[in-house]
Amino acid sequence: MIGLLPLCAKVNELNKKVKVGVVSYLNARPLLYGLQMPEMSPYVELIEDNPAALARKLMDGEIDLGLIPVAVIPRLPEHHIVGNYCIGAEGEVATVCLFSEVPLEEIKTVYLDYQSRTSVALLQWLMKEYWGIVPEIVHAKDESYREKIIGTTAGLVIGNRAFEQRKVSTFIYDLGSEWKKITGLPFVFAAWVSTKKLPDDFIERFDAANALGLSHIDEIAEAENFSLYDLKKYYHNQISYELTERKRKGMELFLQHLHETVIV
Repeated sequence: MIGLLPLCAKVNELNKKVKVGVVSYLNARPLLYGLQMPEMSPYVELIEDNPAALARKLMDGEIDLGLIPVAVIPRLPEHHIVGNYCIGAEGEVATVCLFSEVPLEEIKTVYLDYQSRTSVALLQWLMKEYWGIVPEIVHAKDESYREKIIGTTAGLVIGNRAFEQRKVSTFIYDLGSEWKKITGLPFVFAAWVSTKKLPDDFIERFDAANALGLSHIDEIAEAENFSLYDLKKYYHNQISYELTERKRKGMELFLQHLHETVIV
C-alpha cells in the first residue's frame, strides 16, 4: 500500500530496524495509523510512551527517531526534523490546558504535568510574559497531582487526561489559543526528530506512512469509540498535522522565546 520495496537497500545499511518513539495519546493516532501497517513493520520498531519519556529516550539513544516535544530540541547535540508532519494547532488545541476552579488572577499554585516538556515551557512563558501571574510552581511527579486541582491550585494537564479534566474544572485556559492570540502563528507541540541523518528514501516512505492516516481520519475516530469528546472535531479542527512553513515559523519563535526566558 505504501510502496516499501525500494527501502530495503538503505534500511539494510542501518543493519537494524529504525526505533521510532510514538506518543501514546489519541492525538498521535492518525500519524501512527500508517506506521502500523504490515508494509512498515520490517523496517520500524514502534515504541510508545508519553512525550517527556520519549524525549529522554531520544537523548539517551534508546530510540532513533521520535515524536518528541519541540522544547527538547535545543538540548540535543545534533538534531534533524524528519518529514512534513507534527502535532500542532492553528489555535484551540483542547488537550493542552491550564485547568482551575478560579480565574487566572486568583491562582496561587500551579502543578506542571510530569508528562510534558513543551507545554510546561509554553505555560511558564505565558504566565511570566503575558498573564502577569507568579504562582508557586510545583513539578508533578505522578498522576496524583490532578486531585489537587482545587480551590486556588491549578494544574497543567495534557493528552487524553485533559479530556477527563475538561469535565471537572470550571476554568480552562487553552495554551494553543493563547499562543495564537499573542503571536498570530500556529504552535508545534511535537515533531518527528532524529539525532542522526536518516536515509532520504526512508524519510520519504515514513512521510507517506504519516500521510496515510490523515486520509482515514473519520475511520480512526470511529474506531476509538471514545465518549468523552468528539474525536472527528478534534482531529479535523483542533490538532493540525502538516508541518507547514507557518508552523515552522511558530516553532522557531517559540524556541527563541524559550532561549530568552528563564524557565523554573
